Amino acid sequence: MIVMTPGASADEIGAVRTRLEKTGVHVVVMPGELTTAIGAIGDPQGVAELGLEGLPGVDRVVPISRPYKLASSELSHHEPSSFDVAGRRVGGGETFCLIAGPCTVESSEQTLGVAEAVKAAGASMLRGGAFKPRTSPFAFKGLGVDALKILAEAREATGLPVVTELLDSQHADAIHEHADVIQIGARNMQNYALLEVAGKLGMPVLLKRGLSSSLDELLMAADYILKEGTEAVILCERGIRTFETATRFTLDLGAIPWLKLHTHLPVVVDPSHAAGDRRLVEPMSRAAAAVGADGIIVEVHEDPEAALCDGPQALYASQFADYARDVGAHASLLGKRLA
Repeated sequence: MIVMTPGASADEIGAVRTRLEKTGVHVVVMPGELTTAIGAIGDPQGVAELGLEGLPGVDRVVPISRPYKLASSELSHHEPSSFDVAGRRVGGGETFCLIAGPCTVESSEQTLGVAEAVKAAGASMLRGGAFKPRTSPFAFKGLGVDALKILAEAREATGLPVVTELLDSQHADAIHEHADVIQIGARNMQNYALLEVAGKLGMPVLLKRGLSSSLDELLMAADYILKEGTEAVILCERGIRTFETATRFTLDLGAIPWLKLHTHLPVVVDPSHAAGDRRLVEPMSRAAAAVGADGIIVEVHEDPEAALCDGPQALYASQFADYARDVGAHASLLGKRLA
């Protein structure tokens, strides 16, 4: 990382970038409030031999030791990253983002009903599956593009920005047209070609941790998106596969404070997929808020017993207001308010 002086000019920054690009490294310019940092990813020895410290406007050159570079908190000029999604603040340490909606879009009436309920209770974004990766090829896999159109209609009616999963690069254009945030599901966390496609769309990306992935691997996956120019990346802890079978997955609450130490990116938690049981979703959500998560992504349905996908873990829309109030109270313990 090349840290420029506070008064470095655009020409001085450009000169450093040009010098780096001639060596073949990947260059990312990251403006900050006081200084600009330039990330040079590639051959560290080659960069060291350039003698960049002697160039006008360069303050210092700092090697980044961690295998993930762009996601690393070693980019010392970075405060916790924050950004807006259609006016909703994500990250930054002061807001708590509730993303809620059905696991799968089933109909216009179902989706709009849930959207209105979660909006009234304080949710800041609407989640909904259009293309669903299912363990069984015979399970309901979503309505596809028709579901995206329904989500866009719900956004128009409620003002809630839409979060939906990108499952295949062939769907990228349709999702770019209808959604506001791209979700990369746990099964695709290490689908690096798909991550690059998501990064090139220029939209915020919510990246879920893989079922058996380490946190280092999660952050290196984030680097695949960040290096394409998308700075708005949200990390999501959604439970990992362990020997325990009492819950669907094991929610790694320790991941949240660890990630807060090692990355500048916002971190949200998905208690629905971790629990697999709606009775456990609220206590796990409160715990996630209390240990510093920047938000929750949770599944909500008007009639979970009739849901076509993951009904047992979906919260009742009629009870979502109570849920949001209680989770918000725990977030406030750390000085955060609902976005």
